[in-house]
Amino acid sequence: MTTETREDAGDREGETNLEGVEIQRVDSRDGIPGWTSFDEIALFLHEKMQPYHDTLEDVKRGLDYALSDEPGQGGFMVVSAVEDRLAGAVVFLETGMKGYVPGTLLLFVCVDPDLRGRGLGRRIIESGLRTIDGQVKLHVEPDNPARRLYERIGFTNKYLEMRWDRP
Repeated sequence: MTTETREDAGDREGETNLEGVEIQRVDSRDGIPGWTSFDEIALFLHEKMQPYHDTLEDVKRGLDYALSDEPGQGGFMVVSAVEDRLAGAVVFLETGMKGYVPGTLLLFVCVDPDLRGRGLGRRIIESGLRTIDGQVKLHVEPDNPARRLYERIGFTNKYLEMRWDRP
């Protein structure tokens, strides 16, 4: 578990002043900070990611996978708070792959709508990326405004994703 506060994070280029931010990596349910809970994080991701959200059940399954110690599962999340109130979260899943399929999937990213545009999303994503060895992939809707943030961080569009669903 790592914690970053505004004081030790320093100023970042292009960041608007956002005082009192706490950023913490969480590797297990036991590591969730006292100012939030598993259910609060799940509800936050479900409600605040709209219109690009998943069902609450799917969000909880993603969090369970990320925080699992079961073989073949795992990952972590980075959560942030402003004045002990959940302000943002990012969830990374370990895919178990390397090379032709990136080893990590950035599953969810969300910042409270009242705090967007102030650099918090970038800070929590980069906080997680600093701890990952290897490639990271993510899926983003073409019209999602967050796509520009991902591109500024360095994500590129390498493939067109295609899916097949059983009729």
